[in-house]
Amino acid sequence: MTQQIILKSGKEKSLNRFHLWIFSGAIHHKSDTIQDGDIVDVLTSGKQFIARGHYQNGSIMVRILTFKNEDLDVSFWEKRLTQAINMRKTIGLLNSKTTNVYRVFHGEGDHCPGLVIDNYNNTLVIQAHSVGMHRQLDTIVEALKNIWGKKLVGIYAKSENTLKQQEGTSDLKRVLYGEVNETAVLENGHAFNVDMIEGQKTGFFIDQRDNRQLLEKYSEGKIVMNLFGYTGGFSVYALGGGANEVHTIDSSAKAIAQANANVALNNYKGIHKGIEADAFEFFKNLPAEYDIMVLDPPAFAKHQGALSNAREAYRRLNKLAFDTIKPGGIIFTFSCSQVVTKEIFRTAVFSAAAQSGRTVRILHQLTQPADHPVNLFHPETEYLKGLVLYVE
Repeated sequence: MTQQIILKSGKEKSLNRFHLWIFSGAIHHKSDTIQDGDIVDVLTSGKQFIARGHYQNGSIMVRILTFKNEDLDVSFWEKRLTQAINMRKTIGLLNSKTTNVYRVFHGEGDHCPGLVIDNYNNTLVIQAHSVGMHRQLDTIVEALKNIWGKKLVGIYAKSENTLKQQEGTSDLKRVLYGEVNETAVLENGHAFNVDMIEGQKTGFFIDQRDNRQLLEKYSEGKIVMNLFGYTGGFSVYALGGGANEVHTIDSSAKAIAQANANVALNNYKGIHKGIEADAFEFFKNLPAEYDIMVLDPPAFAKHQGALSNAREAYRRLNKLAFDTIKPGGIIFTFSCSQVVTKEIFRTAVFSAAAQSGRTVRILHQLTQPADHPVNLFHPETEYLKGLVLYVE
């Protein structure tokens, strides 16, 4: 029997607006036998069914999967996954000849919190961000096999970074189907080798695809710095756009080796240097030689408690860039911290510009690509913020 949770009076209003989270403070009563990962029915204070989702003890106590009284079985997941895939088909990703790496399913953005699926040339990588979603992986895999058919190479579960401290979870990093190996992919015609097993996230930062393409258009004849460069995504695009020289800076020697390999894979003409260094240390005694700087740091804040330190880190990083970029240079600066809003990020960048004394114009305001959709009813899904700045 499905467990039940009863809301406090009036707390169903957010669900009536199709928001997908129920916070602990909204709950009037729950059974003492409910465990993390259980499927629960959510009832109004008047005991009327309103939604069904996964329970997990924490500030977000229920993640809503459906507002209908329906089973969360293979048929349910086939329907949800097909809806998500049809959207990717509409935006031109499904049968693209130049791009075979994209996000298949984006959690709340595709109306099912806790599930991320990325496609690497028909090898799928799944991340479960909740215990309930982790428990349903076998059902989801069956649905994916039915949808993908013979084209499917393999499915890999990679949830160790999201669930490693949760009780009742095991086998967080394993092959779920077929074979999973390092895979060559194409993104907008550029070639990359992706290590899905050992690489960060699901193996590649897919969410910067459109922004990398914009950098390519600005890069001809330029000297480009790609800070926090990871495996060289922005660097490859800059070289593909005709940059004279590109420097990829990352604190990880392994990432630099992968960046060098990805550059070699594409055989572009410009000079590339991979530099293992701390990003902030790299700016010390830096000559003003860069025409373009890309600042794409990891999330400086993963929760509200870290917001103040994150704001200062973004200000400090951008101030260093403003102080050292060539006159007439361009800065691509990003935040992927969900708790850092567009307004907070922009204010941090504004403060850095004001302190530098440079005249700065906004050329572009950037976000995540369409395969990382923003749910209109769930604004928290808009997490990637970016500015392209012209610095006099």
